[in-house]
Amino acid sequence: MNQPLTVEQIRRAPKVLLHDHLDGGLRPATVVELAREVGYKDLPTYDAQELGRWFRDASDSGSLELYLETFAHTTAVMQTRDALVRVAAEAAEDLAADGVVYAEQRYAPEQHLEGGLTLEEVVEAVQEGLELGEKRAADSGRSIRTGQLVTAMRHAARSSEIAELAVRYRDAGVAGFDIAGAEAGNPPTRHLDAFEYLRRENFHFTIHAGEAFGLPSIWEALQWCGCDRLGHGVRIIDDITVTEGGAPRLGRLAQYVRDKRVPLEMCPSSNVQTGAVPSVAEHPIGLLRDLRFRVTVNTDNRLQSGTSLSEEFAALSAAFGYGWDDVQWFTVNAMKSAFLPFDERLALINGVIKPGFAQLKWAAER
Repeated sequence: MNQPLTVEQIRRAPKVLLHDHLDGGLRPATVVELAREVGYKDLPTYDAQELGRWFRDASDSGSLELYLETFAHTTAVMQTRDALVRVAAEAAEDLAADGVVYAEQRYAPEQHLEGGLTLEEVVEAVQEGLELGEKRAADSGRSIRTGQLVTAMRHAARSSEIAELAVRYRDAGVAGFDIAGAEAGNPPTRHLDAFEYLRRENFHFTIHAGEAFGLPSIWEALQWCGCDRLGHGVRIIDDITVTEGGAPRLGRLAQYVRDKRVPLEMCPSSNVQTGAVPSVAEHPIGLLRDLRFRVTVNTDNRLQSGTSLSEEFAALSAAFGYGWDDVQWFTVNAMKSAFLPFDERLALINGVIKPGFAQLKWAAER
């Protein structure tokens, strides 16, 4: 078994992040400052350190529904153009400081209209912030490229409107579309009009599926809605049985997901918090990696989980003995699955990711 990699070591690796919520990645101090600026009185504490702990503790409920309630506080302070610019810029800076070279930031524009902004103004403010964060990162010697994933809430009725918004901004920073929110009682097929429109427009989209709900959610997302990636997808494990002799047997859906190389946007710490899995050590990602599914590693919500992408990889390294080759495999999977043109994905893989890991492996062998 390899010596586990440390967070500090992994931070030096060029990484790719596909599943990270903008409203789940604020700095605690920023939440406090923005709350004071807009007069938001409902934070549980106005001490930044205590607030960071509160978000983590409140998210450790074992319930996706309760986990999602923490977002009431972050979205409440993200209702102005300046706040959105600041939050997006800080997200890009924080990810770059963690060694992320490509990141897709997802958020629901419909949740940021209480201050009078239009949907278009929300998208433009987030894009301004991401570009500002990219520039600040470059000025500090870090390179990161970002894209927006515009999200519709699955319990609401605006998915077609949001899909059209995403397509309008496809050449102005929006890389793809997503639906999010509680799965139970809100199947993705409720939004078929949006997905059919996106396919007609040759546009990329992912769907939160197979996190708190099981195989039917994954099947609908793929076979009815036609998604490019699965947000989480952890419950695909329910279609895999291990025989008495230890050999895994894949059901038809799991076989399809593997054969079609459907990317799984897995978020280990978040899955533990929401009760999708008992612990990181028992996360299906270990078996799915062994079976060569197209697995990627992600943070989901850095604030609620008190995590970073480097910390996610360090936890997996400790649990499964992963070394540099494994981290590179997950990273290349993610870059292959990014909502970028093929030649641009290839350029990042061959020009940034593989050389970066080669340097790290060479240094480790000296």
